[in-house]
Amino acid sequence: MKILRIATRKSPLALWQSEHVAARLRQAHPQLDVVLVPMSTRGDEVLDRSLAAIGGKGLFLKELELAMLRGEADCAVHSLKDVPMELDPPFVLPAILLRADPADALVSNLYASLEALPLGARVGTSSLRRQAQLRARRPDLQLLDLRGNVNTRLAKLDNGGYDGIVLACAGLQRLGLEARITQRLQAPEWLPAPAQGAIAVECRGD
Repeated sequence: MKILRIATRKSPLALWQSEHVAARLRQAHPQLDVVLVPMSTRGDEVLDRSLAAIGGKGLFLKELELAMLRGEADCAVHSLKDVPMELDPPFVLPAILLRADPADALVSNLYASLEALPLGARVGTSSLRRQAQLRARRPDLQLLDLRGNVNTRLAKLDNGGYDGIVLACAGLQRLGLEARITQRLQAPEWLPAPAQGAIAVECRGD
């Protein structure tokens, strides 16, 4: 039986997305033995600085691409929003899955909406796009950096470090955490990241 190795980050969401792709591949190609190759990336390891300060979202790809170059994996699975507009050769995106919910979500344990947050409330997000939109709608808010996987971010909220945090709806839904969504932030009032909610498969094109 031919083995197909999928490089993936180790976060629960990344593993869910990679297993989702693996299940689709097994269904379409029963002769394939599809296995996951979990690994850590610099974007996962450096959590005390914003992504913009340490090199951007491409940091989530580099270690997975190196694994493919070394022959340790045959393809990699990413959130498409984390993939740069131009890939370094020899990499290509042969498959993009049907896009899930593209909206962002406000998650708060105390307040029902962005508008209901009190003056000077502490809102966690490290996304420059989300910060800009929060400042435009609520310039009084304290915007605090928030890094880590979905469960880590929710734990920081639950521990009282924030009055609210902004996450992607799709990530919460995939992890069975849709009930944590307090308010959907969606177009035209709120713009998501390009390709948010879509899963991409990357491989070598050579």
